Amino acid sequence: MRSPHAVIEAATPVPEGAASVENHPTAATTPGARTRSQLQRRKRIVQAAAALASRGGVEAMQMRTVAERAGVALGTLYRYFPSKMDLVVAVVGEEIDLLESSIQRRPPSAPTASGRAVDVLMRATRGLMREPELADALLRSLIMTEVETPFGDRMARLLLRVAGEGLTVELATEDQLTLANSLASVWVHELLEMLRGLRTYEQIQQRLEIVSARLLMDF
Repeated sequence: MRSPHAVIEAATPVPEGAASVENHPTAATTPGARTRSQLQRRKRIVQAAAALASRGGVEAMQMRTVAERAGVALGTLYRYFPSKMDLVVAVVGEEIDLLESSIQRRPPSAPTASGRAVDVLMRATRGLMREPELADALLRSLIMTEVETPFGDRMARLLLRVAGEGLTVELATEDQLTLANSLASVWVHELLEMLRGLRTYEQIQQRLEIVSARLLMDF
C-alpha cells in the first residue's frame, strides 16, 4: 500500500481560482465537469494532509496549512472536511483504496483462508510502515476519535472477501463478520506495538498467522 502523499511532494500548489472550473466562464460547466473538478480538488486536499501528517503527525495537519499546501481556500477545505478528524478519516480511506487496488492487481494466492488474510494484512503493514509518522498519526487518531470511521468495516469486508474467496457482508454469517472484525482489531494492535518498537515484521506475521488460523478455521 503506497502512501498517497507521494504525488503531492513534487507538485506546486495551484491557487484556488486557477484550477476551479467554476471560476472560468469559458470552461466546461457541465455537471460531469464540475464533479471531476471537485474530485480532483478533494484528492489534492487529502494528499496534502497525508504529506503533512507523514512529517509531523496529526498535529502538523492544521487546516490552514493543509489548505495552503493543497492550493485551496480555507473555506473550500471546510466545505469538503468540516473538521480535522474528517480529514484524517479521508486519508485512511485513501490508504485502504490503494490496498484494495493492489489486491485487485495481484490477488493473494495462498490455498487457505488464513493464509490469504495474512497476505493482505502484511501488505497493509508494509505499506503503512513505509511512513511510520503517518501510520502512527492515523492509527492513534482513529482509536481516540469520536468520529465514525469506515476503517474497521472496510478492513473486515476486505478480509471477508479474500478469506472467503469473494464472500460479501451480505452473504457472511454473523459469526464470520465478527471473526473478520476481530482479526482486523488484532492487526491494528500489532501495528501499534510495532510503532512502539515492540514488534518486528517477522513477529507480527507469526502472531497474525496463529490468530488467523484459529479465527478463520471454518471459512
